[in-house]
Amino acid sequence: MQTLKQQISESLNTLRKQKPLVVNITNYVVMNNTANALLAIGASPIMAHSKEEMAEMMSFAGALVINIGTLDSVWVPRMEFAVEQANANDKVIVLDPVGCGASKLRTETARKIVAAASNLIIRGNASEIIALAGEQAQSKGVDALDSSDSAVNAARFLACEYKCSVVISGETDYVVTESSTVALKNGHQMMPYVTGMGCTHTALTGAFAAIGDTTGLAATAVLGVAGELAAEKSAGPGSLQLNLLDALYQLDEEQLLKALKLEAL
Repeated sequence: MQTLKQQISESLNTLRKQKPLVVNITNYVVMNNTANALLAIGASPIMAHSKEEMAEMMSFAGALVINIGTLDSVWVPRMEFAVEQANANDKVIVLDPVGCGASKLRTETARKIVAAASNLIIRGNASEIIALAGEQAQSKGVDALDSSDSAVNAARFLACEYKCSVVISGETDYVVTESSTVALKNGHQMMPYVTGMGCTHTALTGAFAAIGDTTGLAATAVLGVAGELAAEKSAGPGSLQLNLLDALYQLDEEQLLKALKLEAL
């Protein structure tokens, strides 16, 4: 465990030194939230949606984040083109399959992106991961009704099928690769009451992927610990949202290593 914790700490230090550029094709609801979270942790966000500049962007960006939260007929081709450009430039793609399983459009789009991506991390809630794997999932809009524990087998299937890493968000977070599964028990019960918290998790995953952590472990650990620290100073979800940015910005190695609760399964 100590080795994993040290790797996470080193990843945070590297991110802050390198300040990677992360291209985000994300939803209208969370653009401001996720851009601020990336800035707070030390990365450089750009919310780029135009096909006209995507090839150029992916030639020098560190990673591509695709979030399907506000899909439509215009955005889907842009996402597919962005995946092609990321593949051509050997960049990691982080997919957030928001609401996968809730509609045919979301499910088909998410599965198409997963199949097309060469270097992939999937970050979703339990219901999204189960639906993406083709199993029966319980979902209500974009909210998970399944527990994160129940999605581990689906995540392992996806990891092996697509040679990728899968991050499941929930009361316990899981980071699943072809060869390993790590459970993290950080975070706070108030976090689901802030819109786009999962989207923030996805954006941070892109930032860490850009500096070499292609598992999603560092982002999951950092957000969980920052969420706990922010909750200590928060009266409710409104102040939590603001305090989370401060916690990401101020998080140091000592706080991170002391608070981390993780287990290799």
